[in-house]
Amino acid sequence: MRLLRWRKIVSLGILALTFFGGAALTESAIVRLGLFAAAVTLGTIVIALALRETWWRFLQVKTSRAIGSFVVNDAAMCFVADESGAVQFANQAARARLGGHARPTLAALLSQIFAEPSAVLFRLQNQAEGHGHAQEDVVVGRTHLRLSVTRVGELTFLWRAEEFNPDRPVTSVPDMSNLPLVTVGRNGSVLHMNPAARDLVGSRVKLVEQLLVTPPLRPGEVNQIVTADGSADCLVGEVSSRPGRQEYYFLPGVQSAEALTNDPIAFDALPVPLMKIAHSGEVLRANVEANRLVGRSDVQGRSIVELMEGLGRSIPDWLEEAVAGRAPNQSEFLRIQRDDREIFVQVTLKRMVENGAPALVAVLNDATELKTLEAQFVQSQKMQAIGQLAGGVAHDFNNLLTAISGHCDLLLLRHDQGDPDYGDLIQINQNANRAAALVGQLLAFSRKQTLRPEVLDLRETVSDMAHLLNRLVGERVTLNQMHAPQLKNVRADRRQLEQVMMNLVVNARDAMPGGGEIRIETRSITLTEPLERDNAVVPVGDYVVVKVIDEGCGIAPDKLQKVFEPFVTTKRPGEGTGLGLSTVYGIVKQTGGFIFIDSVVNEGTEFTLMFPANTSDVDQPAVEARKEDVTKQVRHGDGVVLLVEDEAPVRAFASRALRLRGYTVVEAESAEDALKTLEDDGLEVDLFVTDVVMPGLDGPTWVRKAREKRPGVGVVFVSGYAEESLSQSQARIPNSVFLPKPFSLNELTETVQRQLD
Repeated sequence: MRLLRWRKIVSLGILALTFFGGAALTESAIVRLGLFAAAVTLGTIVIALALRETWWRFLQVKTSRAIGSFVVNDAAMCFVADESGAVQFANQAARARLGGHARPTLAALLSQIFAEPSAVLFRLQNQAEGHGHAQEDVVVGRTHLRLSVTRVGELTFLWRAEEFNPDRPVTSVPDMSNLPLVTVGRNGSVLHMNPAARDLVGSRVKLVEQLLVTPPLRPGEVNQIVTADGSADCLVGEVSSRPGRQEYYFLPGVQSAEALTNDPIAFDALPVPLMKIAHSGEVLRANVEANRLVGRSDVQGRSIVELMEGLGRSIPDWLEEAVAGRAPNQSEFLRIQRDDREIFVQVTLKRMVENGAPALVAVLNDATELKTLEAQFVQSQKMQAIGQLAGGVAHDFNNLLTAISGHCDLLLLRHDQGDPDYGDLIQINQNANRAAALVGQLLAFSRKQTLRPEVLDLRETVSDMAHLLNRLVGERVTLNQMHAPQLKNVRADRRQLEQVMMNLVVNARDAMPGGGEIRIETRSITLTEPLERDNAVVPVGDYVVVKVIDEGCGIAPDKLQKVFEPFVTTKRPGEGTGLGLSTVYGIVKQTGGFIFIDSVVNEGTEFTLMFPANTSDVDQPAVEARKEDVTKQVRHGDGVVLLVEDEAPVRAFASRALRLRGYTVVEAESAEDALKTLEDDGLEVDLFVTDVVMPGLDGPTWVRKAREKRPGVGVVFVSGYAEESLSQSQARIPNSVFLPKPFSLNELTETVQRQLD
């Protein structure tokens, strides 16, 4: 090439000299000399330009080789190109990925990865010419391609193309995609149209109905689309982004879904997961997106039953109905059988006939997020219903237990330890207390138990339980405690936290029938950003973390997310009530904390509890304890007590208990009866003892009315529900206390005495 270029230059110079040298001799010498000088100058300029071009080409080759020596082993694709895009050098990764070409252009090479790269390359090169460097990410299917360019010298550019998977799923396709894409929100509003979609339609529309000749939009089918040149048939593919937001690909010119199966290139290139399924259920073909969604590369040739499982309906029956054309609803939600994570898909089937045999085209749509939200909603509704049931059952049981334990206390007053019936009465009393503890678990599950919060050091709380916990775990299990030296305080109910620790330790012991080690660890952490885990979000702040770790049999993955549900147990029949962990969950949540579980079968389980650290420097006094120590010394008082209770057995016990302690008791079975009784101005009343929830007027309402004429009377509210249901009303009623059911004789009389003192 160089020799030919020099021959052209010399020939041009000779031609010029010959022309001017052969001029007529009659012309003046000055003219001939001027023309000769002009010819020499022209030849010199041509020779100089040729030399300059040759020199630049030489520099470009040297530069390309020098740069190439640095990027030859780069894992990413690297190219050295001139200003026109001609590739001077491609490293090993580029040649392996794109193949070898004789002096190709960069646009031609990258067109193998994504369509129409010229616009992106032109934009990046212009930016690099002005700023020296430019970079842009291009979405290619479900992966990203990061293109970067650096200007090296005047006419040379170093390009780098790196393919990578983004940290989070791609929810939209950028504007450089050549496939029409429309993002639709709630109520059919169009949130985004890429340039290809706008070119297809001819304008930007606001509602998805404006795209259709005959609404509604039918994903997986051919729809008539309103385009700039009239209506056109387009196959519509649906890709789920997130709840309330859908993405639809429009495939112009494709007359049916089955037509895609006859075009292997289009079938594999589509960003929509597609499968071709035989009537027997065998997967005849699956594109790249379907393989990625299923999580394996050997989908083709396997039965659909091996890859997915139904959510209640038999998959073979569903396929048979679809092949026969009898299925009224050919879309079903299925669960993909993957070991790494749980994925749900919505599968839409379209019947086709190929070579006289029926087959199916399956369009897959990732519905994991939708099904997860649905499961959370159902679980929330179920837990709320069971919580309401537990609260109502606990209220009724508390009334019964108050009457049982109360009348038992009355009998114990007439029997001493030498009486033959004394042991039977003690058994009744103890079993009533056990029943009260079970009711407390129901209230803890429903998060309606009354808490007595106080500022606690968890190291001291857990250490004080060491003797009790060691007795619980037995001799074959070792209990070790590891506490951080600097541990912040928490504000919680000590008794409830002790119940949490006992339940977790007992569960850990039962998981190790052959013995092992249980570790209790505590430490403080500070979250600088929200922690998202197990569908919960832990806000930023300071927390005290408690871990209970065992080396037991572990919990199967399919049962792991259900262990906190009531009446769900991993133990054998007869060995567990199924309320232990649900109680723990209720107490932790009511305290404002979080609980998480990690478990590996045959390796062990780890419970992680996170409690907000106490930020107040002043310890707020704890609410009076629910269960007072039984006073050995019998105290007698005097005064008039108005007892208002709609449950006759409870009212009978409370009335007798107060009279035995010397009080005068006036009974009323409803709030209306109490107000009618107080109409007697001659009746002096020193204290109101009233139930909170009653037919007609409730306790706080009638007390406020009675206080209008008797402002100085104290109040004792009693209820089988939690105190929180009374807290707001009680705050507006001064000189009032709360006594939860079931209560004993001494608890009732001591509470009344304190209010009258």
